[in-house]
Amino acid sequence: MDQKWFEMPDKRRRKLTGAVWIPLRAMDKIEEIGQLGHLGYKSEFYGVGTLAVPVNKKPATEKLGWMDVGISHNHSGCVEHKKYIPCDVYEDYSGKFSGLHLVLDQRGNSTEHHEWHLHQDFVITLGLRREKDTWVRIDEGYIEIAKLRRTESGNPRILEVRASHLKDYLCARGMGLYVTSYRSRVSIFEDAKHITWPQKPSCEITDTDRWEGRVTEIHEGGMGYGEKTAVLHVARTDVDVEEDVPFFDLPTDGQVKTQAWTKEHTGRKLYRVAGELWRNEWIEPSAKSPIIRRDKLPPSVFFITDSGGKKESEETLIKGSRWLWFRPEVVSALAHRRGGFLRWYTRDTGEVGCSPDYGVHFGLNSIGLVNVYAKDIGQLPEWQQQIWSGYNVSPEGKVSEELLASQMKAEPADTHAPEGFLSDGLATLDQLFKERLGVRILRQHEEIPHLLSRAHRFRATDKEGLFYLAKDLARLTADRFDVSAIQKFVKPPTGEKWGSLKSLENLLATQVNPHIAREIIGPLVGIYELRHADAHLPSKEIEEALGLVRVTRNSPYVFQGHQLLHACVSSIYHIIEIIKKWPTS
Repeated sequence: MDQKWFEMPDKRRRKLTGAVWIPLRAMDKIEEIGQLGHLGYKSEFYGVGTLAVPVNKKPATEKLGWMDVGISHNHSGCVEHKKYIPCDVYEDYSGKFSGLHLVLDQRGNSTEHHEWHLHQDFVITLGLRREKDTWVRIDEGYIEIAKLRRTESGNPRILEVRASHLKDYLCARGMGLYVTSYRSRVSIFEDAKHITWPQKPSCEITDTDRWEGRVTEIHEGGMGYGEKTAVLHVARTDVDVEEDVPFFDLPTDGQVKTQAWTKEHTGRKLYRVAGELWRNEWIEPSAKSPIIRRDKLPPSVFFITDSGGKKESEETLIKGSRWLWFRPEVVSALAHRRGGFLRWYTRDTGEVGCSPDYGVHFGLNSIGLVNVYAKDIGQLPEWQQQIWSGYNVSPEGKVSEELLASQMKAEPADTHAPEGFLSDGLATLDQLFKERLGVRILRQHEEIPHLLSRAHRFRATDKEGLFYLAKDLARLTADRFDVSAIQKFVKPPTGEKWGSLKSLENLLATQVNPHIAREIIGPLVGIYELRHADAHLPSKEIEEALGLVRVTRNSPYVFQGHQLLHACVSSIYHIIEIIKKWPTS
């Protein structure tokens, strides 16, 4: 390591004021290599202690340092001068102010590690949910707000919070955050000629920092070079080992003997080089608190509202009756987030949201674009508006007919989306097989709910998406059909092997005309073949598979996805109708 490593110019240059994540507490042994006191040893440590303090008490707080606010104290309620002080409260000895510990360090013991607690008021007020060592904000798309990192042994080492939410909280409480930190870098060398500090120790002081650099001569093992250690041995002379219940009072001169000597340290000469940085920082609260105090901020998200490209914000979107246009990819971007959902009302309308409490009524127009009532977008939280705005486009293809029928005419279309029937159709088919034939046709798997949630036309916004949708539908149908269960009733000829779809087709052919059975199973066969389309199937085979599922190739991909789903669901319900008429076994 050169001299700059100990001088820490990189760390001294960076301030927490502009950081995205702010440590509330840290006891972080970043690195430790080698054996203490021996050649090649290297270590780096970073510690942080913090205190939330009323803004008007900032001058009184600035007299505190690392030893007052740092990590030397764990937190516990106590009684001082007959006054109880809660574990989260810091009382200034002069009585000029009190502060708040946003992280509470609960002491462990020699076998149980310490535990750090994020202050309950901070957690509840910001609506955070703890998941292991992470706190997420459920009303903001489960965004990570705080995170605790531990050592390999399980001890907490650093707890950080997102600066934007911390400053919002501080603003709402009229507080700032006082941060004291300490960083050390130590290494042991055989020769320290590369360290050229003019003074030893070398010291640099600014308004917030104190840095010190030291070179210390040591014996191998860590003791000061050329130094001696004084040893004093004290023992009592009046010990009677035959006493049943020994008792010792304060000794007199004749009852004590002492010995004293010095120990000289040996070992080769080494050099301990250390750089240390103490820093005190003040984190100002944000100017406004839009999260907790609901302060109004100037709009930052805008949407195209007409063919001329005019852009408007929530301030005007909430006025009048009009609609916005979005690329169909927006539905997956919302529904596939944690907490997101997609529900269907009619063939081309439904509700979508990226958070359980914020659903938006949408419609699909004639060219496959998504329409939403402008006021509905204007009333969403800003973070959700930002997601929508990324897919906003100029008006084209008019407003969805079914959305207009519902929102303006109050006459919802009497149509149905195939997505709404897929899950129930599969469950009904499996149950009917059990009732009529005494077997289950569908194998169960933990991934099934996930596949069902993604089986919708908005997966098919391009050619690859259409093929991925087909792959998932094949996993839900052909891959799940239990061949052994079906072949209890129809067996392939000797030397011939049937897959699940061929077995099912031949089973249906025992009850209906074989041509009808083949036509019913055809769409499922086409879907199964399309699952390999992303692996460079010949275009002829792709076209044949698309023909089996009756997909119109020149229509927008989202419509092709609808046709794919419609063919799949129709095939399932045709099979259901046949099984319903099957004689009970």
